Amino acid sequence: TVFLISLMLWTKHLLFLRKCPACQNVVFQPPNTYKCFCGKVTNPEFQRSEIPHSCGDMCGKKRSSAECRHPCNILCHPGPCPQCPAFVTKSCVCGRTSKPMRCGQAAAIRCDERCGAVLNCDVHSCTQVCHSGPCQPCPQQVQQVCYCGVVSRDALCGTDKECFDGSGHFSCQKTCGKMLDCEAHRCQQVCHSGPCPPCPRSPRLVRTCPCGQTPLAKLLELGYPERRWCSEPIPSCGKTCSKPLPCGSSDSIHMCDKLCHEDSCGPCSLTSTIRCRCGSKTKEVPCATIQTEDELVFTCEKRCLKKRSCGRHKCGELCCVGAEHKCSLICGYKLNCGLHRCQELCHRGNCQPCWQTSFDELACYCGESVLFPPIACGTKPPECKNLCTRRHECDHPVFHNCHSDERCPPCTYLTQKWCMGKHEQRSNIPCHLQDISCGLTCNKVLVCELHRCRRICHRGECLAEGACRQPCVLPRPDCGHPCNAPCHKGTGCPRNACNAKVALQCDCGRRRETVVCTEAASAHQRYAAIAMASKLSDMQLGDSVDIGLITKKELKQTRLECDEGCATLERNRRLAEALQIDPSVDPFNIRSASATYSESLRADARCWTIQYSPVLDDNIKHKSHCFPPMNREHRKIVHELAEVYNVESVSYDSEPKRNVVITAVRGKSACPNSTLTSLIERDTGISRAPPPIAHIKQHSSNWSKVAKEEPLIDYFDVQD
Repeated sequence: TVFLISLMLWTKHLLFLRKCPACQNVVFQPPNTYKCFCGKVTNPEFQRSEIPHSCGDMCGKKRSSAECRHPCNILCHPGPCPQCPAFVTKSCVCGRTSKPMRCGQAAAIRCDERCGAVLNCDVHSCTQVCHSGPCQPCPQQVQQVCYCGVVSRDALCGTDKECFDGSGHFSCQKTCGKMLDCEAHRCQQVCHSGPCPPCPRSPRLVRTCPCGQTPLAKLLELGYPERRWCSEPIPSCGKTCSKPLPCGSSDSIHMCDKLCHEDSCGPCSLTSTIRCRCGSKTKEVPCATIQTEDELVFTCEKRCLKKRSCGRHKCGELCCVGAEHKCSLICGYKLNCGLHRCQELCHRGNCQPCWQTSFDELACYCGESVLFPPIACGTKPPECKNLCTRRHECDHPVFHNCHSDERCPPCTYLTQKWCMGKHEQRSNIPCHLQDISCGLTCNKVLVCELHRCRRICHRGECLAEGACRQPCVLPRPDCGHPCNAPCHKGTGCPRNACNAKVALQCDCGRRRETVVCTEAASAHQRYAAIAMASKLSDMQLGDSVDIGLITKKELKQTRLECDEGCATLERNRRLAEALQIDPSVDPFNIRSASATYSESLRADARCWTIQYSPVLDDNIKHKSHCFPPMNREHRKIVHELAEVYNVESVSYDSEPKRNVVITAVRGKSACPNSTLTSLIERDTGISRAPPPIAHIKQHSSNWSKVAKEEPLIDYFDVQD
């Protein structure tokens, strides 16, 4: 089917485009008759001594050249006629010389003489050597005078030809000032050519009064004297002038209110409403300040905010009157080539493609793939499927193809490399990776020879600042604590206050306090701090000393006094021994005896926390509890209560379904010695009776059974 369609199209093409089998001349219309090549003979007979399809006579066709008038003088032939071989006399380009040459020769003849033609000034002649085309303008400078003869200038000869009467060459745009024919007035026209017009005040030209309302003939009948000279005044008719003044508007035209007069009208005593060019603002001005019609329009300060024709920039012109708002800025956007910028005026739509074209071949780096010119600007080199042949830094196999980028892709061959600190050799590291960290501490000895580098495996020097800034570990001579001043190798330790902290406790171990070495209040506390520092010489700044490592003698010297809380704790301990309660269960809130409620928790207790306290009391007996979703303030109250009970609290989910889950921890979670309810009742003045002894005995009898079933039971509220 495709072959038949192609055959039909080719046949149709041959019907409209035919070539002569002899001369290969193209014929667009199918021939109706059979003629010879020259077209003089129809159905020429075939002769063996002649060219086929030729009549054998002289061709005689007219040649294609318009200058040649000789017919073709060879026998009937196919194709175009050859150049005319006849000799003719041809002139040179300037026409001054001539010589014989072939008629068909198309080359122009040039002589070595000057042109000599008259230039555009009709004064000087052309000095160029024989040339084609019109002569150049006259290059000589001449001095020209204006029509009135006041101003002169230097111009090219032939710029402005002199007036026919010899009065000048150009107009200086000044008042003529020549004396008129009346010999009383001067010409008031702009510098002009030719003679000045007659005096406008001549009696034969003035026919009316100055205002133009009354003819002078009528005034003569009324007894006015006849004017004989132009210097005589023009008689006035006595009427109001009523000539339109330049002020006013299209709605109200101001007229001259003077009597008929010769001099200029005005000034007007009224005011005119003038409008700005864009028509957005108007203002009232005295008519006396308006001299011409151009002053009836002013320029306002309103800035045009309409978009220009490009659609990108705003007009920004003051008092704009334009309709199209054409943009006069240069586009400046990068063209599709990425190398040049658009130099057209700012326009809408996409910029035109870059017009610059290269006529050099564009090949890939190895030269296997080539693009032939013309090549549009910005065309990338062709893709090449051969492997890259550039010289690489490593000797690993190359896996990327030939490319046009300046740098090759990084080598991804897996190798073994040492880390930056030379701690260990890592495997399966890409070749292009240079800085490899093992994640270990550098631990190199610093220049001070007392400390080691604490930075993670790194490149370069360990001391980026240039000097070691780690704390000094040398013991102090007075207390034995480390110096802790910045490293000062080669110099003695500075004599500054010791800031080491020492932990002290009372006899029962409930009270624990941390004091600074230099802030010890008494001599025995200072002595205890020195004794403890001597046992732990490697203690760093901010560490505390465990009181359990101190001897009994030192413990007596460094003990704190017990308070009422210690006495309460001792009483509860004896009561637990009497009731045969496991001390590890802490039924009398021994660990939570010092728990206190915050001020914000007490302030909100009347509103929300009362409903959460029983839940926390139950949570001590059960492992965990999940509260329903609540807002941020409620969650804050639950977290504060959890801190008092030593219960872990975590918020889950997102708003508005965010809730809190509390979890009790064995040996840590405990109820406080006083409940929040009792504090509220105490604040309100309502006291509660102490629990009966029978209630305590009832709980003590069942304590061992409950402790085995619920390992997390840590609650025994004496008040409740």
